[in-house]
Amino acid sequence: MIIGGSSSQDLAAHVARELGEELCYVETKKFPDGERYLRIPKDVEGKEVTVIQSTGYPQDENLMELLFMISNLKDLGAKKVKAVVPYMGYARQEKRFNPGETISAKIVCNLIQAAGADEFITFNIHEECVLNFFDIPARNISAMPAIAEYLDKKFFKKTNEKPLIIAPDKGAYGFAQEISEIIGCDCTYLTKVRLGPDKVETKIVDVRCDSESENTVNVDSVKGMHAVIIDDIIATGGTIVNAINILKQYGASSVDVCCVHPILTNNGATRIYEAGANKIIGTNSLSSDTSRVSIAKAIADALRQ
Repeated sequence: MIIGGSSSQDLAAHVARELGEELCYVETKKFPDGERYLRIPKDVEGKEVTVIQSTGYPQDENLMELLFMISNLKDLGAKKVKAVVPYMGYARQEKRFNPGETISAKIVCNLIQAAGADEFITFNIHEECVLNFFDIPARNISAMPAIAEYLDKKFFKKTNEKPLIIAPDKGAYGFAQEISEIIGCDCTYLTKVRLGPDKVETKIVDVRCDSESENTVNVDSVKGMHAVIIDDIIATGGTIVNAINILKQYGASSVDVCCVHPILTNNGATRIYEAGANKIIGTNSLSSDTSRVSIAKAIADALRQ
């Protein structure tokens, strides 16, 4: 059985369809005093159940609902409960950056496990070390193949144009490499070079990208190219706006922006479009106007394993 939480009901329905499994929606509401009510209307005794629930905004409400579902399923006699959390809130607080800070990611992992989850699955978690906080099997799945397939079908096969995949920093370069290998195109990343005490320049790194290519990607290689920026999470969009500006300066003919988790706070989407992006393409790990890529098949494949 597949159960979709409030934040991931559409995604859960598509996963259930992919697997040919029974789908169950939870009944949930909020009492006048703010407390939440949750009911699972179907019989789950003896069944293996997968709960799909992202814990993005509002993080605390979605997390509490996830914990309620997991614990309730175990109380109702579910044989096994898998928690699929496509976007895991608090995962970027995986250590103490300053004395006295809470390691929020560790607490969230402990709560999910204590609620009764037997297995945990997420997508492109910002720091994979977070999974070490679990004592249950925990997997981090990549959404890059789904993004690459979408890009190839929607854009590149129609135009027969090879794009240039750009990571906005070295940390995201692995994502760019993963997509470029699937599509069969070049990729590179932007880096900040300190020119002096108060001067920093962002530039494109000259790297060999395509194993079959004899050339390296450099500034001249960007001119006239269709550039695609890829990252795992886009929040305020500041890093992406900077990358778009650089690519435009280098003469890119167009720029699209892709990410797994389109958080897009503080008018992030508006800022990205104002900078000159054609499209913002996110997955449905979070529900937004930019959630164009479905990760339902990737979740179904992970559950089959």
